[in-house]
Amino acid sequence: MTQGPANPYDPYDPNRPQGRGPEGTPPPPPYGQPQQPPYGQQPPYPGYPMAPMGVPGAPYGVHPGTGIPYSDKQKLVAGLLQILVPFGVGRFYIGDNGVGIAQLVVSIITCGIGCLWPVIDGILMLVQDSKDANGLMLR
Repeated sequence: MTQGPANPYDPYDPNRPQGRGPEGTPPPPPYGQPQQPPYGQQPPYPGYPMAPMGVPGAPYGVHPGTGIPYSDKQKLVAGLLQILVPFGVGRFYIGDNGVGIAQLVVSIITCGIGCLWPVIDGILMLVQDSKDANGLMLR
């Protein structure tokens, strides 16, 4: 009685090559057991893209929703400067000098009534995803 070629996936076949499937690939895991990812890689979670690790040019990481790199400036500092010193100081902090000068001039010309603009701007900085003058997300 001649035997045919060995089935590489039959665990009870005595002629099966040990440890490898056809063409040198590892055999699939038994039914019901999850397949292990290759060494050094994590399995992606369903619905979530894998975040790039160590993105060049983004030493502070990237925003998970938009992928825009984070700035070295902080959102909390910029917002509190805008609220507590309402002369456009928070805008100067993030490097947006044009808007900072406009807020300063409006505040001086209106004898302080224009300080409402930087206060509202500071609240919006704290609530929304704000960007600095270079277009990077505030962290």
